[in-house]
Amino acid sequence: MRKLYLIKNPEVFQGGKYLNSNINYFEGYYFKNVVNDFVISFIPGISINNGKKGAFIQVVTKKESWYVNYNIDDFEYNNDPFWIRIGNNYFSENRIHIDIEDRDLELKLFGDLKYSKGININKKIIFPNIMGIFSYIPFMECNHAILKMENKVSGFISLNDKKIEFLDGVGYIEKDYGKSFPKRYIWGEGNCFKNKNCSFMFSIADISFKIFNFKGLICSLIVNDKEYRFATYNFSKIEKFEIENGKVNIILKKRKYILEIECDNNNSLMLKAPVNGSMAKEIFESVDSVIKVTLKKKNKVIFSDISNNCGLEIVNE
Repeated sequence: MRKLYLIKNPEVFQGGKYLNSNINYFEGYYFKNVVNDFVISFIPGISINNGKKGAFIQVVTKKESWYVNYNIDDFEYNNDPFWIRIGNNYFSENRIHIDIEDRDLELKLFGDLKYSKGININKKIIFPNIMGIFSYIPFMECNHAILKMENKVSGFISLNDKKIEFLDGVGYIEKDYGKSFPKRYIWGEGNCFKNKNCSFMFSIADISFKIFNFKGLICSLIVNDKEYRFATYNFSKIEKFEIENGKVNIILKKRKYILEIECDNNNSLMLKAPVNGSMAKEIFESVDSVIKVTLKKKNKVIFSDISNNCGLEIVNE
C-alpha cells in the first residue's frame, strides 16, 4: 500500500526508507521561475553514496550557477501536505522560501515565491505520471515526474543585493529520483511561448536494464488545456534525432500526429548530477535556450510557436 501511495503521489518525497540505510540513492526537485527576461531555478535534494549522506541546493540563472552543500540532518520532509526543508529553505507545490548566504560561493540569496493556477499533464491509474507504466517498475535507474507544467509565480527574489519582483511570473516544477541519471540524454522544457496557454517538455534518454537497453521518450505539449503526449509507452516513434553545434532537431510521430522540435542551446552552465547516489558528475544546463515546436495532424500544421527562457540539457556520456 505504501509503495502504491508513493507511485500515485510522485510529488511527495520518495526516499524516506533510504535515509536510515546505506543504499545508494538520490532525489532532487526542480523549481524554475521566470519573470520578464530573468530566470532562476532551484534544485533541492539529497544524495546517499556508500553510507555518505548529504543534502544540497543548486541554483542556476542565465549567467551563474551555484552548488550549496548541507548536512543530511538539515533535511526534513512531510508528505501530507507535501513539503521539504533544507536548512532555512522551504519548498512545496504552493510556495518556496529561500534563505542562503555563503561567503565562499559569493552567494547571498533570499526571497519568497508563491505558486498558483497550476497546469499539469493528464493522469490515469495506468499512467500515474509522465513515465506511464514505467512508473511501476521498481528497478529503474532514474525516475522522472512532472509536478507542474506551468504555474503562476508571485513574490520576490533578492540575489546578491539585487531584488527581482515576480508580478506576473511563470513557473515549472519536476523531480528525479533513483540512483543515477542516464549516461546519455537530452531534456528540455519551456512555457514562455507567445501563446500564453502553452507549455512543453521532452526528454530522450538511453535507458539501461540489466539485460537490454533502449532509447526512452517522454514528451508533453499542452495547448489551450489539451495535452498531446508522445512517449515510448504509447508507441510514439522518434523519426529524427540530430544534435550538432548546440542545435537540436527532433521529429516525433504518434499515429496521425507529428511533432517537430527545434532547440538552440544558449549559455549552458555547470551543474552536478547523480552517479550511484553521489552528486559526482558534471553536466551543463541552460535556462536561456530557445525551443520551437510545430504540431501537425495528417501533415497539416495545427500549432506552431517559439519559447525563450527554456531549460535544456544535452548529456552525451
